[in-house]
Amino acid sequence: MPNSLLTKKALAECLKKRMEHTPLSKITVKQITDDCGVNRQTFYYHFHDLFELLGWIYKKEAVGSISAYRSYDTWTDGFCRIFLYIQNNRAFCCNTLESLGRNHLDAYLYAVTNELIMGVIDELAANMNVSVQDKQFIANFYTLAFSGLVIKWMRDGMRENPQAMIERLSVLLEGQFLTALSKYEHTLF
Repeated sequence: MPNSLLTKKALAECLKKRMEHTPLSKITVKQITDDCGVNRQTFYYHFHDLFELLGWIYKKEAVGSISAYRSYDTWTDGFCRIFLYIQNNRAFCCNTLESLGRNHLDAYLYAVTNELIMGVIDELAANMNVSVQDKQFIANFYTLAFSGLVIKWMRDGMRENPQAMIERLSVLLEGQFLTALSKYEHTLF
């Protein structure tokens, strides 16, 4: 593994560890570099600020973990992995939600959810005449709905079982992707 990637991962771990007990707004680059045993210049060589590091963490740790679940048969497993990531990184994610870094959590949720849903949409629309814009519109709708569901679950203390939520979501969405696609087939908006 390249030295640069090792340094980024070490800085990421230090930030996540600090965020278990300290609000992001109270964490400084100096604290992270001291915890990590590197100088501030090393930090700034890799990241502009803590928010860029925060965004890097979400992209590297979570986005790649769901790429195998972009089909109609596996999308619920992908959603389950999103919930599990948040549960396993509860303090980090909740701290992000309550900070000025919230947009990084939103961006993470949007990216991973949209990737999953676009995979399903593309699979189901393979033999249909639906425009790229319409497929993106459908995916955006479901992405925003799921992201909102996850944020509400986090704000409510993550009490509801993610598997039960996904099962309920699956019942709600059963056949809806195909129905939406068929309504947009051959239309010219």
